[in-house]
Amino acid sequence: MTLFTIDAKTVVDAGVDGNDARYINHSCDPNCEVVIADGVLLVQALRNVRLGEELGYEYSLNRATDDPPDIEQIYACRCGAATCRGTMLVAPKTSKPKPKPSKAQTKK
Repeated sequence: MTLFTIDAKTVVDAGVDGNDARYINHSCDPNCEVVIADGVLLVQALRNVRLGEELGYEYSLNRATDDPPDIEQIYACRCGAATCRGTMLVAPKTSKPKPKPSKAQTKK
């Protein structure tokens, strides 16, 4: 199932009257991207695509605070790219480490 959020009120379900673009797979090293222009979804090549090469784009599936612990396995990626991160989910947000106080600050 492929869902695209166009705006706060519109979600396109590629499984309902979708075209062949619904068969484009996720890739951690994509050769395409999805562009949304005036409410229309367009698949655009990021580079020249070789004859017979599978099309792939970054799904960028969002995470939620209530995701189950095995969410990475549920959305496992098997794209085979050298840079594959193993999941179709966006990378988890990491908090920036707090800078260590300077020696002058610690003497107060």
